[in-house]
Amino acid sequence: MHVVTVLDCRDLGRVARFWAAALGYRVEGEPVGRYLSLVPHTDDGPDLLLQRVPEAKVGKNRMHLDLRVADLDAEVDRLVALGARRRTTDPIEEAGWSWHVLTDPEDNEFCVLRPPS
Repeated sequence: MHVVTVLDCRDLGRVARFWAAALGYRVEGEPVGRYLSLVPHTDDGPDLLLQRVPEAKVGKNRMHLDLRVADLDAEVDRLVALGARRRTTDPIEEAGWSWHVLTDPEDNEFCVLRPPS
């Protein structure tokens, strides 16, 4: 079994550029209809399938990506430089975990988190 995460978006190119850079993934081939695949360079990890939809995002995501990192501040700064936007100004702290909520260029939420030391 291979897990593939699907993300709805309006602009395949814009969202693909952001997530490929954010995750260190590569675009696999050309768009096929309304779909475009992003895959890890090492083929180790889930694919991210972008699906073009006509409507804009409304409301909170029911499922989102968590990116676990060692240096929370540096990674948040890197992602913001790529086009992410902060939803939290201060890290959320719970049970030793620290994280920020960000959004991609089309307002899909995701978290960047540092595990307990």
